[in-house]
Amino acid sequence: MDLGIKGLRVLVTAGANGIGLEIARAFVEEGAKVHVCDVDREAMSELARTDPEISCTPCDVSNRAEVKALFDIALERLGGLDVLVNNAGIAGPTGRVEEINPEDWDRCLEICITSQFNCVRLAVPHLKQSDNASIINLSSVAGRFGFALRSPYSAAKWAVVGFTKSLAIELGEFGIRCNAIQPGLVEGDRIRRVLEAKAQARGISFREMSDQAVTYTSLKTFVTARQLADQILFLCSPRGRTISGQALSICGDMQVLS
Repeated sequence: MDLGIKGLRVLVTAGANGIGLEIARAFVEEGAKVHVCDVDREAMSELARTDPEISCTPCDVSNRAEVKALFDIALERLGGLDVLVNNAGIAGPTGRVEEINPEDWDRCLEICITSQFNCVRLAVPHLKQSDNASIINLSSVAGRFGFALRSPYSAAKWAVVGFTKSLAIELGEFGIRCNAIQPGLVEGDRIRRVLEAKAQARGISFREMSDQAVTYTSLKTFVTARQLADQILFLCSPRGRTISGQALSICGDMQVLS
């Protein structure tokens, strides 16, 4: 299927590995021009070797000066902007609310929600000049359910949904579509670290925690990063031109987080 996005100019945050890299590669496969940022220098070096067509800038998206530098470089290399994918995020601390270090709380919200504001405010003037503009904000099913022992992460991911809905209303008159993606259990290192921490907190094995987590999905399966990327490509293509203000769960029909 030709999605009609050849030449689309795309910026993906935290795009040198994991979910972000899968998103970036999927856009490139469809003929888009992609720039990414990341804080992982090793991953960036590997990206330059494996995917030289994807340009990359080091950036901590919670740092507004670094975000400004990122946009200066990305806009020059892309020649404008059609799509912003706010993928950057961290798992945050695992523990009971009274045990959480306030600095860990602050850092989780800085990366998972404030960073999206930092990028959107600079992207909007350029997206207004596009005839196929989209903002994709990564939320989580933790932005749909309560999440015991993960209150900072859940709070941030709920905030992403409110931010996205507000942007959709505010920017709709300019033809800018804004949607949130709510992944479930995504295969990879991040979910492994989360499940290991939860298993330790509950005094059970990683295997027990993993098996328990997947039972909460109707399809009894983990999600792949490529499945997230496929949905994002559709939303950012002309085929998704009337989809905005949505929080779309890609989770195997997860019923609860525990």
